[in-house]
Amino acid sequence: PERIVYVSCHPATLARDIKVLSAAYEVKSVTAVDLFPQTSHIETVARLERR
Repeated sequence: PERIVYVSCHPATLARDIKVLSAAYEVKSVTAVDLFPQTSHIETVARLERR
């Protein structure tokens, strides 16, 4: 695909997968989303586009 929107609940997994995807995709943005206020849990949304 031309674009990927990657939603992750574990930043280490996101980092691992982006490392693999970076051969073909460039990270355009990363946003942390606080779906569970007053906890340490966050969701991360990354937007990638084909190089």
